[in-house]
Amino acid sequence: MPTIVYVQVDGAERRVEVPSGQSVMLGAIQNNVRGIDAECGGCLSCATCHIYVDTAWADRLPAPDAAESELLDGVAAERRPTSRLSCQLTVGPALDGLIVHVPATQS
Repeated sequence: MPTIVYVQVDGAERRVEVPSGQSVMLGAIQNNVRGIDAECGGCLSCATCHIYVDTAWADRLPAPDAAESELLDGVAAERRPTSRLSCQLTVGPALDGLIVHVPATQS
């Protein structure tokens, strides 16, 4: 099972095994990772699952589509080039070891 590393603002890391086919957001919610609110439950309508993909991984992921990019324009924390909505990242073997940073705020 792929492992996703969630890094908190204070640098604390949570390594979570997430089943392939599940979103990075759902992996966080099911494992009580702090800072991922996911108010819409992954329906691509709230942007409260905003994360920063670690720069080492940024080039390995597809670019956000237009709907995700539009929501990223309204995130509470600073939008960065590595900003993504974790509900839009589907876990699979290629993402084993993915490192994501949780922003200081979601709302």
